[in-house]
Amino acid sequence: MAVRTEYDPPTGDLDILHVDADILVVNKPAGLLSVPGKGEHLADCLIARLLALYADTLLVHRLDRDTSGVMVFARTAHAQRHLGLQFEKRQSKKTYVARLAGRLSPRSGTVDLPLIVDWENRPRQMVDHENGRAAVTDWHVMRYDDETTRVRLFPKTGRSHQLRVHMLSLGHPILGDPLYAAETALEYPRMMLHSEELRIRHPEGGAPLKFRAQPDF
Repeated sequence: MAVRTEYDPPTGDLDILHVDADILVVNKPAGLLSVPGKGEHLADCLIARLLALYADTLLVHRLDRDTSGVMVFARTAHAQRHLGLQFEKRQSKKTYVARLAGRLSPRSGTVDLPLIVDWENRPRQMVDHENGRAAVTDWHVMRYDDETTRVRLFPKTGRSHQLRVHMLSLGHPILGDPLYAAETALEYPRMMLHSEELRIRHPEGGAPLKFRAQPDF
């Protein structure tokens, strides 16, 4: 079965959730790169579109192209450093929603499997107990829909493709994932993974903030 490889990012207005002098929070659409890829055909991306609206936009973290949901950007160098440290020290709290193939059981649990890039099959990642970097994900089943499962995922670390590989390791890959569940990629209009909630502290004053965006699946 063919896998989606062409880059055809969505158009339309951005869903901006919050703007102040220090931060900018956006609900990223699925199919749009967070940052430019290699080549002019991959220049269109979320940060480029934000820079056209807010010239001081600065990157803090990324979401995979096919993942949608809440992303925070900084608007000052201080805010970028402050937010970057929150992510680095695991002080930010992220919640994702996903739809998985099959019926995941038990209804909650933890995946603790170290990850490393699969060099021969980049950008794929893989489990490597000897050389991988620590990666931990908690999960909780929301409901079953026939032979699929809707889950909330709570990553404790932020490795590349962590949620995608961890769910695959359980035998329940994320539906529509063109890399790890190619057999489902044409059955679903997008990868069924969404960053639903992000909790951070404001870089000026440290007030706790919570941003949410509902998935479109």
